[in-house]
Amino acid sequence: MKRILVFLVLSCMLLLSSAVFSTSAEENYGFYCSQCHGLTGKGDGINATKSQPVKPKDHTDKDQMGRLSDADIINVIRSGGRATSKSTMMPPFSGTLTKEEIFALKDYLRDLCKCVGP
Repeated sequence: MKRILVFLVLSCMLLLSSAVFSTSAEENYGFYCSQCHGLTGKGDGINATKSQPVKPKDHTDKDQMGRLSDADIINVIRSGGRATSKSTMMPPFSGTLTKEEIFALKDYLRDLCKCVGP
């Protein structure tokens, strides 16, 4: 009985710690994406300078974002610009973000543009 109680307590602690340390899509966007795409997603982040060869995508542009499928968005986040024939300035995040975090970012981008893809 004592072992079961210890197991339950440790399991609860593990679940609570993962909830405390999980990062939301909005936090990930703010940390990884906002430098180029801006905090509100308009493509006006602090690294979005006129010297860049390509202006960062405006994630609030309903028409542009509406042309991208969910798979397109996930692929760009996962593989970066070079792998998707987009700007090489966009780094891949497959080694940084989990699959779940990438899917959550896709949903967050859909919220920013208030659109759905094809």
